[in-house]
Amino acid sequence: MAEARLEGVRACIFDAYGTLFDVNAAARHCAGRLGDSWQPLAETWRAKQLKYTWLRALTGQHVDFWQVTQDALDYAMASLSIDDAGLRAELAELYLRLDAYPEVPDMLADLKAAGLKTAILSNGSPMMLEAAVANAGIGDLLDAVLTVESVGVFKPHPSVYELAGKAFGLPAGEMSFQSSNGWDAYAAKAFGFQVVWVNRFGQAEERIPQTPDLQISDLTGLADIVVSG
Repeated sequence: MAEARLEGVRACIFDAYGTLFDVNAAARHCAGRLGDSWQPLAETWRAKQLKYTWLRALTGQHVDFWQVTQDALDYAMASLSIDDAGLRAELAELYLRLDAYPEVPDMLADLKAAGLKTAILSNGSPMMLEAAVANAGIGDLLDAVLTVESVGVFKPHPSVYELAGKAFGLPAGEMSFQSSNGWDAYAAKAFGFQVVWVNRFGQAEERIPQTPDLQISDLTGLADIVVSG
């Protein structure tokens, strides 16, 4: 846990997938059927999912994140020569009910008890986010669930990050943004947020403009970082 703290934070904004919700959970739950292929499938699925958001954003061919997620799943299965319609349907359904990381509910409760606003800001479609939040039982711990569908472009477009300020009437510098995705954390810092990079997977530092304020390995004790003493 980092010893440093952020100052003046009035709202905490969270990326969803990989930050609050475990993106590998769907494939892991099918490990009995996938065998040793479950992890390569999970990794390829996630990598292609992100690449498709960037490509669609750059080419102006937006579809919602549920379509992107299914397209990426189809690619991942084809890349591993897995042809099983039933398994495909099960994996897609499981993605709507991803496990939350174990520390998430208590962390959000601590932030709310300290009087901070909390929100998700995600590429996810409204349907996907509603399902994930309900499955995790954290709806009463969030003040807002913000989706790129209101602006029609994926992260890291600045119009996505602007949604948080519009929701809470706060300048970016009075909000902390938490993401497990390095590119997202760095882009959010460039936008003007105070940023905590939740580097769950020990990724190397990015070589793009701006650097997150702090780096932690999970969300345990986030309140100690963002709540003013």
